Amino acid sequence: MDRRDVLKAMAGALPLTLAGRVWAAPTTNARLLVVFLRGAYDAANVVIPVASDFYYASRPTLAIARPDPAVAGAAAPLDADWGLHPALRETILPLFAKGQAAFVPFAGTDDVTRSHFETQDTIELGQNIGGSRDYRSGFMARLAKELTRVRPIAFTDQMPLTFQGGEPVPNIAINAVGRPGIDDRQAALIAAMYEANPLGASVREGFRVRDQVFRTISEHMMEASRGAVSPRGFELSARRIGRLMRDQFNLGFVDVGGWDTHVNQGGATGYLADRLSELGRALAGFAEEVGPAWNESVVVVISEFGRTFRENGNRGTDHGHGSVYWVLGGGLKGGRIVGEQVKVDQAQLFQNRDYPVLTDYRALLGGLFQRMYGLDQNGLERVFATVRPRDLGLL
Repeated sequence: MDRRDVLKAMAGALPLTLAGRVWAAPTTNARLLVVFLRGAYDAANVVIPVASDFYYASRPTLAIARPDPAVAGAAAPLDADWGLHPALRETILPLFAKGQAAFVPFAGTDDVTRSHFETQDTIELGQNIGGSRDYRSGFMARLAKELTRVRPIAFTDQMPLTFQGGEPVPNIAINAVGRPGIDDRQAALIAAMYEANPLGASVREGFRVRDQVFRTISEHMMEASRGAVSPRGFELSARRIGRLMRDQFNLGFVDVGGWDTHVNQGGATGYLADRLSELGRALAGFAEEVGPAWNESVVVVISEFGRTFRENGNRGTDHGHGSVYWVLGGGLKGGRIVGEQVKVDQAQLFQNRDYPVLTDYRALLGGLFQRMYGLDQNGLERVFATVRPRDLGLL
């Protein structure tokens, strides 16, 4: 094949070019994928403080039962103090058991606005709180500048803030948030079936309320999600992302929406459990599709903040502060809960409502970057100024 044939073959296999630039396969082994859960997922119901009586008192309808083989919806044990949501039992728990997953509780930012947009920007920019923000300098763009032969990509609808300010980066949207399982035509047919029945009025009212609730929740969630892919969309696209990260790219970012659970969040089953099942299958599928390159891959799952420790009056949770971050990878020294921890009780809550932040997200990421890429202190400071990296012994 001559040069023209080679370029045609590459274009057919991966039609991702930008301003005439062809993105070749990376030669470095390290791969990083940052998964941003937009909307602030309820970390306390995912990595569950099963040793805390305060947790069970604070969540009368949402709490996940303590580990018990006889209880189908019980948490899966991680260690004496923590358990994992049962929706992740078949996907993430096996990775944890193999040492390929770890969780960092009490993680997050020093941004206390509890604003989705403010705190999402804080994380993507990776800049200090208090000064003026440079929206043309995202932390992943700064990281890319420090690395050689890096091939970044964003699996997003629009170029994310985190890649602003560096070399042009390709971005590819994967899909959007879906509607309820019954569409308007099916709803009309069902309502017509009950037209002559005393239940007819109730059926019509039920569909009307369903649509109203869907619109209200969807509008709020879509605002918080900023157009991010749904967890189901991520599940359907994860293997494709894995192939691209295996063969062509080595620095990726994907955002996943739908985590703003103010109303009817659910416990062992329900809305959050369904989203976690989709997320777990997505991450497990990604790991499988990457193949042997999984041993040189690191996936970091983050969210802008956690949620209130106590459930609210709508059987949901509201905007909080500290969260739990995930770190996954084939070469990880995982199977552990890592980072600074405190007893989960009322006295330790931030402002008497939320998890505190004990591990700054920039320190966590900086420690990983130091291990993955061998960056020195000067290089790390150019990515995250004034923040010392924390090596949690994961790599």
